[in-house]
Amino acid sequence: MTAAAPQTTTAPATRTPARPAPRRRRAAAPLLGLACAALATVVWSGSFVTSRGLHDSVPPVQHAFWRWVIALVAVAPFGARQAWRQRHLFRRHAGYVLLASFLGVAVYNTLVNQAGLTTPAAAMGMIMAASPVLMALLERLGGVRLGARRTAGLLLACAGVALLLGGEADFTAGGLWMLAAACCFAGYSALLRRRPAGLGGTAFLFTTFLTGTVLLLPAQAVSLAVQGGFRPAPGTVLPLLYVGVASSALAFFAWNKAVALIGATRAGIVYHLQPVCVALLSWALLGERTGWPHLLCLALILAGVVLGAGSRR
Repeated sequence: MTAAAPQTTTAPATRTPARPAPRRRRAAAPLLGLACAALATVVWSGSFVTSRGLHDSVPPVQHAFWRWVIALVAVAPFGARQAWRQRHLFRRHAGYVLLASFLGVAVYNTLVNQAGLTTPAAAMGMIMAASPVLMALLERLGGVRLGARRTAGLLLACAGVALLLGGEADFTAGGLWMLAAACCFAGYSALLRRRPAGLGGTAFLFTTFLTGTVLLLPAQAVSLAVQGGFRPAPGTVLPLLYVGVASSALAFFAWNKAVALIGATRAGIVYHLQPVCVALLSWALLGERTGWPHLLCLALILAGVVLGAGSRR
């Protein structure tokens, strides 16, 4: 008989604690979304000043067309190959892509440029502040619950914008063009929350830029035939490069990312900072007047942004 081998007891393996990385990523996502919304808002503020500054040298349609041509070239190295690989998805969701391109690319900025012919940049930014309210309404109609805190922040920021308006906004033709632009941008932002799964961010950006540029081709041809082209010069080319690279490629990527992370309503509350940024830039670059209502408005809007854009526990 062989002796039984003595049983050896092994110490239980120590369990390594689960990595908290996913929790950290979930906590960082709202902060990243707010930062992206703020970045897009500040960069877009400069585009209103540009629209006003080019009103007497570049026709509105040509301004929009060349803006998106430049943006398309800027985004192509990052999104063209991915868009080609996902072409079957874009064909399947062609209606969605067409509507997003029409509202956010072809129409929105053309209306802004048209308003810039007669409306001061500061007033354009003030009227555009109506779009976050429309975003919230569209999200509510889509079944998204806003909550008391977010609603209160939205109302407080709206009060600041209303004070900033203070009878300054031009609600003639230019003001109506801006209201139409605000409706288009709100519709585009609401659509972003329903972007079909699988469509990459840069591929979606490239495809909407390309589709919007194609949609603008007939209007561009008419503008060239009727108004003639503009003379390329540093005073026209440099602003177009800014709106093409910064206000289109960079800002739209940041805004789309923000809406994907925190939703259109919450990003829209941050967007309320835009009229203040536009007012400051138009005062510094174009010499448009400003005064104490802007400071009080800044305080109200900042309070509304902090209240409404903060996280809900």
